Amino acid sequence: MLLHERELGKVRGRHRDGLAVVYVRQSSRQQVVDHGESTRLQYGLVERAVALGWARSRMLVIDEDLGRSAAGAQDRPGFQRLVTEITMGHVGLVLGIEMSRLARAGRDWHQLIELCSLARTLLADTDGVYDPNEYNDRLLLGLKGTMSEVELHLIKHRMASDRLAKAARGELAVPLPPGYVRRPSGEAAFDPDEQVQSVIRLVFHLFEQLGTVHAVLRFLTEHQVQIGMRERAGVAKGEVVWRRPHQTGIQNMLRNPAYAGIYAYGRSRIDPSRRLPGHPQSGKVRIAAEQWLVTIPDLLPAYIAVAQYERNLARMQANRARAESLGAPRGGPALLTGLVMCGICHRRMGVNYESTKSGLVHRYVCLRQHLTYGVERCQQMAGAFLDAYVVEQVLAALAPAALELSVRAAEQVEQQRLEVDRIWRQRLERTELACDRARRQCQLAEPESHLVVRQLEKDWEEVLAAHQQLSEDYQHFVQARPVRLSAADLAAIRVLARDIPALWRAPTTTRTDRKRLLRCVVEQIQVTAQGSSEKVHAVLTWAGGSQSTADLLRPVARLDHLSHYPLLVERLHALADAGLTANAIADQLAAEGLRPPHRKERFHTGEILQLLQRHQLRTTRTQTRPADQVLQHGEWWLATLAGEIGMPVATLFGWLQRGWVDGRQDTRPPHRWIITAGPDEVERLRALHRLPAGHHNRRRWTELQQTDTAEGT
Repeated sequence: MLLHERELGKVRGRHRDGLAVVYVRQSSRQQVVDHGESTRLQYGLVERAVALGWARSRMLVIDEDLGRSAAGAQDRPGFQRLVTEITMGHVGLVLGIEMSRLARAGRDWHQLIELCSLARTLLADTDGVYDPNEYNDRLLLGLKGTMSEVELHLIKHRMASDRLAKAARGELAVPLPPGYVRRPSGEAAFDPDEQVQSVIRLVFHLFEQLGTVHAVLRFLTEHQVQIGMRERAGVAKGEVVWRRPHQTGIQNMLRNPAYAGIYAYGRSRIDPSRRLPGHPQSGKVRIAAEQWLVTIPDLLPAYIAVAQYERNLARMQANRARAESLGAPRGGPALLTGLVMCGICHRRMGVNYESTKSGLVHRYVCLRQHLTYGVERCQQMAGAFLDAYVVEQVLAALAPAALELSVRAAEQVEQQRLEVDRIWRQRLERTELACDRARRQCQLAEPESHLVVRQLEKDWEEVLAAHQQLSEDYQHFVQARPVRLSAADLAAIRVLARDIPALWRAPTTTRTDRKRLLRCVVEQIQVTAQGSSEKVHAVLTWAGGSQSTADLLRPVARLDHLSHYPLLVERLHALADAGLTANAIADQLAAEGLRPPHRKERFHTGEILQLLQRHQLRTTRTQTRPADQVLQHGEWWLATLAGEIGMPVATLFGWLQRGWVDGRQDTRPPHRWIITAGPDEVERLRALHRLPAGHHNRRRWTELQQTDTAEGT
């Protein structure tokens, strides 16, 4: 009686003017089903509010959170509605069967107490009525909230410990991937459906051959292969459903250790910062295998060996577009992408592409030190000559294995076609069973039940139509891709395998195919350029560890980068003094093995004339037309001015095309370019050449921004 009087003393008229809110919650849907008495007691709090003086018309029952955990407020619309009503001053009393029903997290609980204090709202449970503005009541509410949070922690900890102990014995029933079922005894087994097993094995077989997830996905899509999985919930729980393959699903299959017979628990953890409101399963982060809580090999039936599973993981990791990864083979013209290593810093070299009139031109560049520390690039070189060397070595190495390759290729093609044909026949068998089931259902129906019979006949006709369509699709597939290769196909494979260079150059062989072949044979190629010269030392490492070394010649941009440039200048002086024409000088230099920087066989006449002009030499041809008869005051030959400034001729010619310098073209052969540049202009060009690479592009962008700012003001 005294307790009731104390409660009524806290309840005042202004409280009864507001709503009495009964908050009803159960932690899970299963608890709602199994613990019905708790739900009834919570709804019964309405009578307690009536006893405290509230009219039934002023009651509000919030039960949207039935089946939701109180660990957080973001996934509880009912709790958010309660907070909104309190904040707006509509609530005079909040009732719950116990404080843990309102909140399990201390943050949510103390926020609710503070809001009730500001709105002068009372809280009540089965033990009494509490006024958050009274110190003793506030202290008691805080203790109850803390005990509720500790209780939740103890429950979670106890459940996690029991779950981990059961998983350590391999007895915890973790979700099984497609291709597995769980027997009534609790142990995992292969899916009894043969078609489901065939598709799973085909996926792993294809990845072993093709090497990328996208290639596997493309093969499955082209051959109309679907992946079967068991429904885990709903009316059709346990039945096989067929879904089209997708990239994420194939990646998850390749990463799942269950297919290698490994029982694993704790492969992921929850990152609270990645949780999305309304998505209870979000926030999962995959962790490394060495951090898994439980790993038990050979506990599950295996589709693949552990070694193959590890190879698949390593290949998927290598296919990622990262600096430390090999990367998946793509369609660019660079054949050695991911294989070229810098001999200076021993890091992987990247690929840069440049669009020219003849198409894309690539070069291999070591940018790691430049991007990380801002220092100069270790080295860079044209890619075509290096590709040609590696391809020549690989084709020569594969020539002795031509016969074995032809046999293996034929076996591989027939094996793939046989596996796909088996899946097609299993699909046909499944539709035949469905037709037979529909026929029997229609025959067993009582003739008097016209409505039932008509629906069964309609279902039977739909199944027959689906079977007919699938049969026609199968016939088209067999005609396009017969299971057994014809004699002509086998002969073509043998011919192509015997002539591997022809197979390499065949238009049906894509760049991706060529890159995939090179990666099967070559592990890496390490290159070291001798300064800026044309000499490159290459170390080719074959798959298996053996190495081949070679000294190669690469194209360079400038004549003075050639290692034999001093000898070239010396011979040029001697031949010019001997009175040879420019054409004769070019022939003599080619005979002596002195070639231009772009790896051509000989200098052409125009290049010889430019060299003679640069070094102020005269030949029989140039003496009849001295430079002072062509050049006017303040004019330079393009090559002469480039040498004066100390820059490549090609760069100065690019400036001429962009309009950065003024010039004209000589009307007489060899139609050389003449640049107009006085002393001040020469100094300007020399200063422009000293600017760092990329300055011109940044300057134009800066000027554009300054122009926009000026126009805006």
